[in-house]
Amino acid sequence: MDTFVRFLYEFVNQTVSGILMIFKGLWDGIKQIFNIKQYIEVFRNYYTDFSAPEWVMAVLSILFVAIFLGLIVFLVLFLVRKYTRLRKPVIDQEALLDEVATLNKKVATLSREKDEILAMKVSQLGLKPFESATEELNENGEQTEGVEEGETGQRFAKLSLIDMEYANYKIQNYNNSFDLPEFVSHFRNFAASKLKLYYTEKMMRIFVAGLASTKLVILQGISGTGKTSLAYAWGKFLKHDSCVASVQPSWRDRTDLFGYFNEFTKKFNETDILKEMYIANYTDDIYTIILDEMNLSRVEYYFAEMLSILEMPNKDEWVIEVVPNSWPTDPKKLKFGKIQVPANMWYIGTINNDDSTFAVTDKVYDRAMPIDINDKGQAFVPEQKDAMDVNYSYLDRIFSEAMENYAISQDTLNKIDKMDDYVIAHFRIAFGNRIVSHMKKFVPVYVACGGTEVDGVDYFIAKKILRKFEQLNMAYIRDEIDPFIKFLNDNFGKDAMAECIEYLLRLKKST
Repeated sequence: MDTFVRFLYEFVNQTVSGILMIFKGLWDGIKQIFNIKQYIEVFRNYYTDFSAPEWVMAVLSILFVAIFLGLIVFLVLFLVRKYTRLRKPVIDQEALLDEVATLNKKVATLSREKDEILAMKVSQLGLKPFESATEELNENGEQTEGVEEGETGQRFAKLSLIDMEYANYKIQNYNNSFDLPEFVSHFRNFAASKLKLYYTEKMMRIFVAGLASTKLVILQGISGTGKTSLAYAWGKFLKHDSCVASVQPSWRDRTDLFGYFNEFTKKFNETDILKEMYIANYTDDIYTIILDEMNLSRVEYYFAEMLSILEMPNKDEWVIEVVPNSWPTDPKKLKFGKIQVPANMWYIGTINNDDSTFAVTDKVYDRAMPIDINDKGQAFVPEQKDAMDVNYSYLDRIFSEAMENYAISQDTLNKIDKMDDYVIAHFRIAFGNRIVSHMKKFVPVYVACGGTEVDGVDYFIAKKILRKFEQLNMAYIRDEIDPFIKFLNDNFGKDAMAECIEYLLRLKKST
């Protein structure tokens, strides 16, 4: 054992000694560079023997060394200052968010205090606010066992009203018979004729195909190009106004989406989103939630649970727990405190990328369909079209039929596999099964809407896969862009992948 200890000491000492020598050498070098006393000593040893020209050269040498040392000091200070300036906005932003969260807590506290004061005033009138008896009287006036305190009132006021409104509701069958090209054309002409919103046919195909591929669609681009308007028009077109949820910087968890239970009032603060989800569970119509400016807060904070649920293949498992227990007076579609996430509802987020917003992470982008709207639509003379009644079951069926009838060809899939291998080898980026699954839904529906397979693949790859290049160091991949463009032209056809090539050239130009 002693032999091993000596071996281990000498073996590890070799590495540790080397590291210490590096730091010691670096420190000795810095001390030597800035050893002014030694510079003076060298000068004293030689200055008495200088000739006139040598004096001039000596002065120039001293100036050169002084400037060099000054540049070193300046560079160090510049880097420190730049780092500090870069860190300050991040720190300020986090501080502001913390302050907003603190103020929200104070507002909630003040609201509770206000409710308590009102309760005291009501009590003075002989009433007992928020109090539920633990015993009740039956129809004969006899005393019976009741439920626990607080469980006899209605804690979901809005949802209970919906139960009353839809008590005798029967699902409507609109006898739809349109195909996808007619559907896209009808929507485009409705938006133009009724709302004066102009979009290209390609944009309409992309939007409808995006809805077919996933329940979360992200509309992004410069301000004023009609991102929110497109989602708004979609709700109007289907005769169910989109529920607009304006995301706030203080949104941190799911309660901002669905609401929360107030322990003092024994009531649940229901949001419009929860109300819309509850209504959607009654019907076969199509509903839309607009998450306006969705990246003002971190999407993966307040929408994390929904991101996971919407990825489940079995829609019966799309369930969210609203409250941890069940009361006898709860709405009838709230089973055991849980609500079914309706399959006939889409979530459309709009984002702007500026200093006031957070970057949307890969976790979100991989589960969504991003659509860029950067061009203002050109006005045209539309056909006069009215809004439509559309059954979700019918639209879902023609989506499924399109995915079967216009499945991506094996030849195109082979080309995509080659591209995947190329991207892994040259850019160290790969895309998983989730993205491939989305593509196998998006492209066939895009083709069924009147587009071509290569155009659908081109757009999908540009927005879902090449977008990942923005995470890379542009200086290192700049020289790889032109060969990749050549690869795309050789495999898919000259300029067939126009969206991808345009994106790559813009990326190269930005480096």
